[in-house]
Amino acid sequence: MEFNYKLTEISNTAKWFLDKVGTSKCFAFHGEMGAGKTTFINTVCMLLGVRNGLSSPTFSIINEYVQDSGKSIYHIDLYRLKDEVEAIAAGVEDCLYSGNYCFVEWPEKAPGIFSSDIIHVYINTIDSDTRNIKLKL
Repeated sequence: MEFNYKLTEISNTAKWFLDKVGTSKCFAFHGEMGAGKTTFINTVCMLLGVRNGLSSPTFSIINEYVQDSGKSIYHIDLYRLKDEVEAIAAGVEDCLYSGNYCFVEWPEKAPGIFSSDIIHVYINTIDSDTRNIKLKL
């Protein structure tokens, strides 16, 4: 399932995303640098009740956010890692199997650590104002 969205409509697209994924909690985000993965994930996190501290985890690898309910959400960026060994050493597996929401950018850096039920999300740039999002449920 996929469609194109305008960046000005990202909140509506994030609501659509949450509706479509149901009770799933782990997501692998694919897309080129600058496609909008972090922006989309941050918008989803806001809808899930994260009120502050949203940022890109490019340098920290893992950002932990807290929902209004007190539950954690993990936002992970594997871009700077070489492989599964580094991802495991960084604690990525602990997040993936925590039962909490987990959003992972650049999953192709460590494909062996993901369970088969992870939802793959592809975000591609159409033009400066438009993106295509595709879910592989």
